[in-house]
Amino acid sequence: MDKNNTKNEQQVNIELPEDIATGIYSNLAIITHSPTEFVTDFIQMMPGMPKGKVRSRVIMTPQNTKRLMKALVENVQKFEQIHGTIDDGNIPPMPPMNFGTPTTQA
Repeated sequence: MDKNNTKNEQQVNIELPEDIATGIYSNLAIITHSPTEFVTDFIQMMPGMPKGKVRSRVIMTPQNTKRLMKALVENVQKFEQIHGTIDDGNIPPMPPMNFGTPTTQA
């Protein structure tokens, strides 16, 4: 075994299409789940407007969702080490949501 290459590292090439590279703006995320999937809807709400629009939906396995959560925690910690604590104390409560579907009743 080569001492300089003790790990079997694989290089992953990731393509980033131009239309995706520009990104989308989201100031609200709604997360729902089933036993097999987590669904995250990224929503754009305009100030003072009662209606928002889902700009992107990401569906992930529970395992990959947990990996994402850990990566987000790690990256927020790194960000705060460099830029200071993120102030999240003034987040207003969420208003009731309506997704344009009939409400269910028991």
